[in-house]
Amino acid sequence: MKEPRALPQPGPLPVERGALFLWVRRGVPLALAVFAFAFAALHSAGRGWWLLAGTGALAAAWPSFLRGEAFLRNRAAVMRQDCLWTNALRPLARRLGQEDAWILSFCGHNNQRVREALGSRRAKRALILLPHCIQMARCKAGILDDLQACYDCGLCPVGDYMNAALLNRWEGRITNRSHKAYREAREFRPDLVVAVSCTDRLLKGLTKMPEIPCYVIPLSLPHGMCVDTDFSVPHVFAAMEALVEPRRPGDIQPLRREGIA
Repeated sequence: MKEPRALPQPGPLPVERGALFLWVRRGVPLALAVFAFAFAALHSAGRGWWLLAGTGALAAAWPSFLRGEAFLRNRAAVMRQDCLWTNALRPLARRLGQEDAWILSFCGHNNQRVREALGSRRAKRALILLPHCIQMARCKAGILDDLQACYDCGLCPVGDYMNAALLNRWEGRITNRSHKAYREAREFRPDLVVAVSCTDRLLKGLTKMPEIPCYVIPLSLPHGMCVDTDFSVPHVFAAMEALVEPRRPGDIQPLRREGIA
């Protein structure tokens, strides 16, 4: 019997980098509002229309100020608007060579608000969503059907996640299609989703499930898209520790199985 491997330690949650998205999301409508009210004050012709335009711009900026419980109550509407901004400016970011930075800034801003909202009232029913591509391409373990089929060889992050999920009684899914992940999430009805995926799929997930609070973690792609991807296992552990109410560990022990991938 091989010796149990030590699991990664969670550590603190990293600083979220959402300033770029926030400056654009809040700054553009506020600048338009100032411009419209200035025209209304300086020109009497069409003053009512300028005032109306300025009020509309303020209304567009208002959701960016919501935090805590107010954010959770209005999350679906807030996320729909934020996703519209993100997708509308995505072609420009692509032309500037900053598409991933733009999407990750939106994800960071979302994570920051989720952390603030769940800082005092942790989630009680959380779900972890992981992509199938974190498993090595040559591995034959049938983790899609049964996570405990993992060989726990230590060559990919699946084993670490599996052992932590068993010890902490976390609910999680590993899927090979985005629509399956959305279906799993809606059927489970969580009050928090911790999702790991590539930047494109993270944006798609936040757009498709605006009603569910999601804390998102990007994949690293050392071998390109969908092949032997990797992610920060301690980051997932830290998110679950900081945002989710702990469940009393049962008598379940980490699965230690002989074999390699």
